[in-house]
Amino acid sequence: MSDEVVIIGAGLAGLAAATALAQHGFRVTIREARGRAGGRAGSFADVATGQLVDACQHVSMGCCTNLAHFCQTVGVTHLLEAQPWLYFMTPDRRVSRFGADRLPAPLHLGRSFLRAHYLTWGEKLRIARGLAALGRAQPQAADVPFAEWLHCHGQTPRTVDRFWGLVLTSALNETVDRIGLHYARKVFVDGFLTHRRGFEVLLPTVPLGRLYGEELQTWLERHGVRLLLNQAVKQIDVRDGAVAALDLRDGTRTEADWYVAAVPFDRLLDLLPAEVVEAHAYLGNLRQLQTSPITSVHFWYDRAVTELPHAVLVDCVGQWVFNRGAVAPGEHYVQVVVSAARAFRGLGHDEVQRRILAEMAALFPLAAGANLVRARVVTEHAATFSAVPGVDRWRPAQASPLRNLLVAGDWTATGWPATMEGAVRSGYLAAEALLAKKGITQRLVQPDL
Repeated sequence: MSDEVVIIGAGLAGLAAATALAQHGFRVTIREARGRAGGRAGSFADVATGQLVDACQHVSMGCCTNLAHFCQTVGVTHLLEAQPWLYFMTPDRRVSRFGADRLPAPLHLGRSFLRAHYLTWGEKLRIARGLAALGRAQPQAADVPFAEWLHCHGQTPRTVDRFWGLVLTSALNETVDRIGLHYARKVFVDGFLTHRRGFEVLLPTVPLGRLYGEELQTWLERHGVRLLLNQAVKQIDVRDGAVAALDLRDGTRTEADWYVAAVPFDRLLDLLPAEVVEAHAYLGNLRQLQTSPITSVHFWYDRAVTELPHAVLVDCVGQWVFNRGAVAPGEHYVQVVVSAARAFRGLGHDEVQRRILAEMAALFPLAAGANLVRARVVTEHAATFSAVPGVDRWRPAQASPLRNLLVAGDWTATGWPATMEGAVRSGYLAAEALLAKKGITQRLVQPDL
């Protein structure tokens, strides 16, 4: 097969599509507007030191089978480390460990749950009943507002804040009052109830940018994939129901047999002619998708401030603290992630930094006595699409109305929320759709645990 494919975007969706198509004989070129691969799950070079800094810490879970397959394919699995325990911390500095025992799912996390210090016994019983009801809910059930579902199933504001919202805000980058039942159920069923390994968190042991380093580059070169950076597409030229060419911002033009747009949905709308968008509800519906912001606050202290590898924060401003350890002599790096960070709108970076720094000092005594070498606040205002009730009706399949254009991105119809797993699935699904157009039926998406 000698068909040529151009992929717009070198995020995880585009890279996943490239690996799948290259293995089926396509000649693949990836054109990326930035000077690096990885998209939102990437790193930037800190101007002060040249160190790679993740725009926001991304993690995987044991239930993310397609991301695991992609990492294994390109040879970067060794750069991810499973966390056998999760650490939950309250403002009084008490910590509960959360891990699996030898019991089968869904009982494997029961003992850890019963030991959680931040819930009363009555609250634990109430939550257990809610989890049982959620497990019985059918995947095809109406995607009602999850806050209403919780109220109908006996949950209180405190159980919502200290359990349901604690998990979902981190997993979906959205608050409980804006989430639908469908993806709330998926988080708990796939992540915690179905398989003993589903809940396991895997953290990169290196900056995210390193995941797209030597191993990936070697794999792409070996399979004939060209990764061209700083190659921004200005417009997709559409004629007679198909893509004729891509016009680049540098004034050049490129043509191929097939095209995969692996960019954010708002970017895709900007690239396509307005009349094409208006002619197809498939594209026009993308305007209905909503987004949610995420803020990460980066601190470099002059000493270690915690021995914990991470902490899930209960009743705090931040949701997660990630301890990245010593990154240079006299520099210990900690990142705090604030998901669904709408409360920070209108606040300057200095005020955000002040609030999170104060919270760190309150939670970790060593942080109170440490000197702050430097800090940085990074906000992605449209980090993910919002998993609002009924969101799937706006998410398009990967085969577009244009004959030779496929789309990929975690916002497409993957059955998953906005995650790295969803991005990889979308790339594989786009490759499946392209193969189907060639008369080839091939299952590329990996099965669930």
